[in-house]
Amino acid sequence: MQIETKGSGTIEVPEDHIINIPSGLFGFEDYTDFALYDSIYPPFVWMQSVKEKNLAFLMIDPFLICDGYETDIDDRELQKIDVTDPSQVLVMALVTVPGNGQPVTANLLGPVVINKKTRVGMQVILNGDRWPTKFDIVEGMKSLREGK
Repeated sequence: MQIETKGSGTIEVPEDHIINIPSGLFGFEDYTDFALYDSIYPPFVWMQSVKEKNLAFLMIDPFLICDGYETDIDDRELQKIDVTDPSQVLVMALVTVPGNGQPVTANLLGPVVINKKTRVGMQVILNGDRWPTKFDIVEGMKSLREGK
């Protein structure tokens, strides 16, 4: 499928990289169909709106940047996207890249959860205050390398 992107022009995205988020993301509820494609800076991934080329979100696998990250999501929530087995779940964190020299951060409190089998997803808010909305990615990766 041909997709117009915010930063990469028009690209070809395989159909199995198109996901549907029926409720949209928080603040972007009107946009429900997205294409996933690799960023030129691994391990980042783009989630590009299929309908609006100027709407794209950078994402990262939170388990790559945060030791001990957990998503204790209620099974009833996961039923909304037809998850029947934990192996079906792909969890991604939305990334913020500030333009003012501040750290690049990931939202660990509100991950995007995708059913890999059906390609239907949702954004969830995790319970409690264990995970921040602005987790410093560079510091997290540094801690992982140092074994902290």
